[in-house]
Amino acid sequence: MLTALEEGVKGGKWFSLMDKLYSPANLRAAFAKVKANRGGAGVDHQSVERFERHLDENLSELHSQLAEGRYHPQPIRRVWIPKPGSREKRPLGIPTVRDRVVQTAMRNVIEPIFECDFAEHSYGFRPGRGCRGALSRVWRLLKSGRVYVVDADLKSYFDTIPRRRLLEMVCAKITDGRVAELLKAYLNQNVMEGMNEWSPEDGTPQGAVISPLLANIYLDPLDHLLEEMGIEMVRYADDFVLLCRSLQEAENALAIVREWMEHAGLTLHPQKTRVVDAMQKGGFDFLGYHFERGYIWPRDKSIKKFKDAIRAKTSRTSGQSLQAVICDANKTLTGWFAYFKASSRPTLAKLDGWTRMRLRSILRKRHKGQGRGCGQDHFRWPNAFFREQGLFSLVAASASLRQSSWR
Repeated sequence: MLTALEEGVKGGKWFSLMDKLYSPANLRAAFAKVKANRGGAGVDHQSVERFERHLDENLSELHSQLAEGRYHPQPIRRVWIPKPGSREKRPLGIPTVRDRVVQTAMRNVIEPIFECDFAEHSYGFRPGRGCRGALSRVWRLLKSGRVYVVDADLKSYFDTIPRRRLLEMVCAKITDGRVAELLKAYLNQNVMEGMNEWSPEDGTPQGAVISPLLANIYLDPLDHLLEEMGIEMVRYADDFVLLCRSLQEAENALAIVREWMEHAGLTLHPQKTRVVDAMQKGGFDFLGYHFERGYIWPRDKSIKKFKDAIRAKTSRTSGQSLQAVICDANKTLTGWFAYFKASSRPTLAKLDGWTRMRLRSILRKRHKGQGRGCGQDHFRWPNAFFREQGLFSLVAASASLRQSSWR
């Protein structure tokens, strides 16, 4: 198969893949990925740990079911998770562990077939690619003078992908009928929430292992269309921006995208899709960052999420020692900095000061004071005091790097 990927296959179509999908080695490798990703139990209440207790038996049964055509996906368990920066909640589907194993095995087999043809500017859910690469490309394009940005937002993308068209796109390369039928079964999986069960008419199952790949496949023609027209795009799954040299170029690019979306059965969000001048006040958000007037910093929702996390670990009524509180806070600080280290220094300095204020408030409370740490508290417990206690400093960490790895 690797040789065929390098040299190509006759007619560009793959006829026999099912045996590779259900091979014992592939199923075992798939389970290892499922285990690494953790995740909850599906409608059958079987956890990853419980599945692993009888791993050989479970994988052998899956192998037999797939080989004999007896395998059928179970419904997806619907849960609702908080949506950052909003009171709304986002639906998430949790397939059973056995279904996640088979979906991962399928992805292992079909992903390389599509991956080799994906556009260079696509970064989401692809091997060896991620947010840093996408952010780096945006930064380079802005610095090159492409400051007129189409900030695009697809409305309910995963829920609205037309299934028939998606299957046709997959089957244009994969003609193994058993693989196609298995994929169709996943797209048509029922959803179960409490005692209610229903079948969505369109879209890919949210939370399914195979969904990100399918989402990339469906948007791939748009990627190549814009590439052929010389329009610079940076896409991470359904989140993308177009970077142009003039307002007219940006408006023309947006018109092309609108027309493509209409033919593809998708919808751009009317309120959230816009053309902006990144060198003017307002800027745009992308992958957690805000870009404006030649600077970058975490978007408001990212800062709120950071403060919520630190706030939860620095309660004034905490009974832990200061060292224990700082140790816990450092986990959030270091993890947050690993992603947002490219932020401008003033932003990092403000967040450092805010974190120290939370710690001074704890000490103030323990010394019979009230309210936030302020005024004389800065002299009682100066910045150097917290440095000596081992508090991670965003500014100091940034200075030691001198320059972000993606800037």
